[in-house]
Amino acid sequence: MTFAPAPARTAFLEQAAQRILITDGAFGTEIQRSGLTEADYAGALGLGHDQKGNNDILVLTAPHVIEGIHRAYFAAGADLAETNTFSANRISQADYGAEHLVRDINLASARLARRVADEFTAVDGRPRFVAGAIGPTNKTLSLSPDVNDPGYREVDWDGMVAVYAEQAHALVEGGADFILVETVFDTLNAKAAIMAVRQVEQALGRDVPLMLSMTLTDLSGRNLSGHTVEAFWYAVRHARPLTVGLNCSFGAHQLRPHVRALSQIAQTLIMVYPNAGLPNELGEYDEEPPTTAGLVREWAEHGQVNVLGGCCGSTPDHIAAMAAAVTGLAPRGLPDVPVATRLAGLEPFVMA
Repeated sequence: MTFAPAPARTAFLEQAAQRILITDGAFGTEIQRSGLTEADYAGALGLGHDQKGNNDILVLTAPHVIEGIHRAYFAAGADLAETNTFSANRISQADYGAEHLVRDINLASARLARRVADEFTAVDGRPRFVAGAIGPTNKTLSLSPDVNDPGYREVDWDGMVAVYAEQAHALVEGGADFILVETVFDTLNAKAAIMAVRQVEQALGRDVPLMLSMTLTDLSGRNLSGHTVEAFWYAVRHARPLTVGLNCSFGAHQLRPHVRALSQIAQTLIMVYPNAGLPNELGEYDEEPPTTAGLVREWAEHGQVNVLGGCCGSTPDHIAAMAAAVTGLAPRGLPDVPVATRLAGLEPFVMA
């Protein structure tokens, strides 16, 4: 069953036709700046595990921190806020003994982002959007964690779909406009997430726009399950995502050829939010905002992107620099791709 386009989908497409849109930057970088202790993470929830590093739970225990980050990115020029829910799924939260709080975390994160987004829109009338962020979990459907048993999997398809559906449903209920399946290192995981979102659509009886973002794990341009950028698109294009693109990976400089390749074949909006360069020996990111902004501006000048933002190491200053760098540049137009049978193994396969 298909549904009428969600108002947010229509509004997003209208805005993207006029200009290059800006999404926000990294949450981890900003949370680290807050200098929180384990007690700040744990709050009064009474959980038995150490919560230090469980960034998602902060929306319950220190919501002012997450709200401040949303405000900083919107003030920097972001049109789109991602919820702080990258690991707010039953699999990842089990590491912290907090899997029973998955629904609460996602509801609270979506409601918080929605409230801040609407406040900024009320000031100047410019639409702000909320993407419910869903990370890949720390399990993979494509690969075995046991080198001695290639057929073994820690999770199965139905279980992964259920995990994603629980999170997506709560995000939409909380007010997210879109579901963003990001940092896709396993294409099969992404396909499970697509099915989960379709199940949520059927349960709610309305359109739930989907965004997909792949991450590359080596310089040849493949994700962990071995798919090239082109093969990934052919594997997921049936989902008709609102956006498709790349995030995290190696930084904007190394992503250049892969952004170009995807922009030439994807008949939907391209969203790219790279790391602020490569991490140094201490795992920190040294790339300054003007450098990142200059690199992504090149993509915009060549008509390759519709939405830009930042991933690991990026800050509100990076987002402000990007927004300024692409002001006045035309957004990418959709390519005219000839009709053909386009299939995906690890490589793309086209039957002309």
